[in-house]
Amino acid sequence: MVGLTAAAESRSYTGMEKLRTPDRRFADLPGWDHETRYVEDLPGYEGLRVAYVDSSSSTGGTVFLCLHGQPTWGYLYRRMIPVLAEAGRVVVPDLIGFGRSDKPVDEGNYTFEMHRTMLLKFVERLDLRNITLVMQDWGGILGLTLPMALEDRVRRLLIMNTALPVGGAPGEGFIQWRDYCRSKPDFDIAKLMIRGCPHLTEPEAAAYAAPFPDERHRAGVRRFPEMVMIAPGMEGVDTARRARRFLAEDWNGASFMAVGRRDPVLGESVMEELRRTIRGCPEPMMLPDAGHFVQEWGEDVARSVLEWWGE
Repeated sequence: MVGLTAAAESRSYTGMEKLRTPDRRFADLPGWDHETRYVEDLPGYEGLRVAYVDSSSSTGGTVFLCLHGQPTWGYLYRRMIPVLAEAGRVVVPDLIGFGRSDKPVDEGNYTFEMHRTMLLKFVERLDLRNITLVMQDWGGILGLTLPMALEDRVRRLLIMNTALPVGGAPGEGFIQWRDYCRSKPDFDIAKLMIRGCPHLTEPEAAAYAAPFPDERHRAGVRRFPEMVMIAPGMEGVDTARRARRFLAEDWNGASFMAVGRRDPVLGESVMEELRRTIRGCPEPMMLPDAGHFVQEWGEDVARSVLEWWGE
């Protein structure tokens, strides 16, 4: 498997201080009755537990690998999972530091390569093949670098509001978001979700905050805005550049893009630039009422992409 750095593989997580959100925090979440599974033996990640849900279908061979961003977790995909499961297997991991996965306390443990390598190891551990990558926010920043390392496994891309920075900010909206996170590192996640998705009920919004009972559980949430590759020397820039070249010159799979037009951070102009980078990516599905968290309008997106791909 290509694309793994020696630094990422040699890091030891055994014995580090980490937190595990109590199970009671995830009881009776609206729209979320999926069994949580765990993998605790990823090579190089011994000592860390990665959570995921796995909704299988016996009718198709496609694996929809759904990657969330900040400050969310797998719950973000609850509207898409039932639709995508009609056409195949849906696997939704929680990134380290999010959801029911373990949460290292030291922010220094969160790096671009740590997250990217974990995803590569996760795919290998579950032996996922015939993959459709479903990505948004950091799910795309990481996920769009995976196809060049998984050419024999990744077949299609479903891309929602995200970016693939290579040393410059995606836009002023991102700078404002980063500065907001710096000034309010323990911002109210439930209120943020309602502001971006007014149709959410209060219990649904609260479910997004369930993994983070206090500030010590939020090291990953705080780190992600600081990790976006907006300066040439940042970790991940070289990987992202190689990924851009691969997607522009060597990508032969299918693509589908859905854009929430009300996103002030990674909106229409950012997505159009990304679309032009991906070889063969068609004109996007535009969602005039959707914001950054496109998955909250995800049932329509999922049905549209399955129709587009004839499934």
